[in-house]
Amino acid sequence: MHNEDFHCAIDVSMRFIGGKWKAVVIWYLKNGKKRFGELKTHIPDITDKMLSLQLKALEQDGLISRKVYPEIPPRVEYELTEEGKSLIPIVNSIAKWGKTKAENEGKMVLDE
Repeated sequence: MHNEDFHCAIDVSMRFIGGKWKAVVIWYLKNGKKRFGELKTHIPDITDKMLSLQLKALEQDGLISRKVYPEIPPRVEYELTEEGKSLIPIVNSIAKWGKTKAENEGKMVLDE
């Protein structure tokens, strides 16, 4: 972030949670730790590769942590960091707006 130019505060925020999947991943991690397979179950339209890329980006940005357990097969869990948890009110507000929009103009496939 140090050498990037941002045009407004939204530009900064979207650098971290923008795109199709990052906010969705944060949404499903807001209630606690999840394994890769659990996230994939909640987000069936995301490919394994894209989920992996999004998790790596969120980890590099300090919004989620990844813990590997020394088991066979290895167990890996993802959870929000304290900074990631600071996004929960934001994703809750976005979800509330989206739910209202869907109820008025579309439908919800799954609402958690």
